[in-house]
Amino acid sequence: MPHATQHADAAVDATSAELDTALRGGPFHVALRAAIAARGLPLQRVQHHLSRYGVKVGVTSLSYWQQGARRPQRPESLRAVRALEEILHLPDESLIRLLAEPDGGDAGATTGQSAGRSYRSLLKASGILEQLLGELECPVDGGLHILGHHERVRIGSRRELLGRESQHIVRAHRDGVDRFVAVHHGDPGCSPERMTVHALENCRAGRVRSHHDTGVLVAELHFDTRLRTGDTFLFRYAVEDGTADVSREYVRGFGAAGGQYALQIRFAENAVPVRCHRFTQHSAAAPRGGRQELPLSGRHRSVHLVEPRVRSGMVGIGWDWE
Repeated sequence: MPHATQHADAAVDATSAELDTALRGGPFHVALRAAIAARGLPLQRVQHHLSRYGVKVGVTSLSYWQQGARRPQRPESLRAVRALEEILHLPDESLIRLLAEPDGGDAGATTGQSAGRSYRSLLKASGILEQLLGELECPVDGGLHILGHHERVRIGSRRELLGRESQHIVRAHRDGVDRFVAVHHGDPGCSPERMTVHALENCRAGRVRSHHDTGVLVAELHFDTRLRTGDTFLFRYAVEDGTADVSREYVRGFGAAGGQYALQIRFAENAVPVRCHRFTQHSAAAPRGGRQELPLSGRHRSVHLVEPRVRSGMVGIGWDWE
């Protein structure tokens, strides 16, 4: 039976490659689904193994987790995720770190973060983000692919994150999409309840939710039309912040690969850093890499980066004050 064996080996190789890719890039539910498939375990057996670790999780919850309908966030659920890493023979932190990342950029779940945010705080923010998106009845799959995202960030005279403006070019991959949920994650010490969201072009502002301790803000942006599958749409909005102390970097996270991303940071005349650099990070738990010094425009006091096609993970610009 060499022919059948070859097919079986190819299937195993494909499953293993899918798992490796999912663990590297996420999102969480895809990685979990791939890990369970690679082990060939039905959910009832996974539940049984978890009970042996003293963790009680229902089959329905496991199903929701691997479908992306819910994300584990309670302490008991996070214990289950750590146990799953052992049960499914995965590297330590390989699943838990993915929970610190937004589960897909289609719903606007990208965050500006700062150097003061630890992995633990980002994990907490991820759980809060899921809660806020739930309050807005935002589905895991927002129905939009990001074709292009141009972002302009302003740093004020107190060296604070004054605000940002975003322009999105999107394409619908299902019928009936009529909104986008924007996410803003302010610097440590910010007050999201004092921030404001402005719809600037081809959209109007809807409900806004925020969480003070984590600095997370989410806002609905309604379109004036219902998109059909394949339709493209362009819209622009802004978030006025200015509520935190000194800012030292701006990071954008992507849950999945997408289109072009351009980031520009512009500094106030009396608050110009001595040097700037770009960097990348595979996840909140991973070390940073891809460091590259960036020239600062003297006349316009700005610095920028362009990613022709974003990959899952994080990219950002950092700067040093005197």
